[in-house]
Amino acid sequence: MKTSDFFYDLPEELIAQTPVEPRNSSRLMILDKNSGEIQHKIFSDLTDYLNENDCLVLNDTRVIPARIFGVKEETGAVVEFLLVAQKENNVWECLCKPGKRAKIGTKFSFGEGKLIGEIVDINEEDGNRFVKFTCEDNIFTVLDEIGSMPLPPYIKEKLKDKERYQTVYSKELGSAAAPTAGLHFTPEMLDKIKKKGVKIAYVTLHVGLGTFRPVKVDDVTKHTMHTEHYIMPQETADIINETKKNGGRVISVGTTSCRTLESVAAKNGCICKDEDDTSIFIYPGFEYKCIDALITNFHLPESTLIMLVSAFAGFDNVMNAYNTAVKEKYRFFSFGDSMFIC
Repeated sequence: MKTSDFFYDLPEELIAQTPVEPRNSSRLMILDKNSGEIQHKIFSDLTDYLNENDCLVLNDTRVIPARIFGVKEETGAVVEFLLVAQKENNVWECLCKPGKRAKIGTKFSFGEGKLIGEIVDINEEDGNRFVKFTCEDNIFTVLDEIGSMPLPPYIKEKLKDKERYQTVYSKELGSAAAPTAGLHFTPEMLDKIKKKGVKIAYVTLHVGLGTFRPVKVDDVTKHTMHTEHYIMPQETADIINETKKNGGRVISVGTTSCRTLESVAAKNGCICKDEDDTSIFIYPGFEYKCIDALITNFHLPESTLIMLVSAFAGFDNVMNAYNTAVKEKYRFFSFGDSMFIC
């Protein structure tokens, strides 16, 4: 398949710039992956489409306020740093703008000296810098004080409340972007879902900036996926296996949970406790081994995420659903509306 096959025309005004209030008041498209039938609902209606013995699998990663501005010690020049992934001993891989000011050995001060960073290496392939940070406090505490959320480039509005780019169940620090399908849930809605007899299970996948990296090759199969770290706890594996045994559905909340589940299944031949890195690339032709339904937002044209969704629900069904969403003026991308594919 060609990358251009996954293009759809999206008016810029449909790209959501701010989240809706309350969280579960966003719109919800129900897509039947077998018939292609579409229904238009509100996210709070999702509960009506869940059955006793189903399980929802949520990604409990938490976004780091990873965008910080450093002052170069020698010149006072300001450089923007975006922490992408923690490597070791307070060494982080970072995106730097402008990168030419961040040479090996250069030191930067952040938050008036609350954090000091030194460039210790450069990734020649993509130009990312490896920065060793030192501070008196825990680095995550400092980042929470001086950093801002690394919102996707298509969001131009300033986020008033950092927590609106976190899911209400976020716990494990480590992501450079939010698992946005989960942003629609409220604590009250999750309680209502549990009371219906639906199990809630958690995995962790730390979302990297590769999520926003465009596919630059014409042939989809030639694209190289980014790598992300995941954790599948024993408790979650047990819930999933019990759900399958009882005839319930495993419902993935978001593409990140999906990539975790399918990575574990492909690697081990079953769902079991596991922790590893994954660069799984899911596009039409992929055989799903774990998930039965998917909750997901509307993704960028020609992105790996729309390819993943097309692999699950069928290319024609998904492209029709996206064109319908445009026609019906759904809100798109991270702060946008959602779809339940079942």
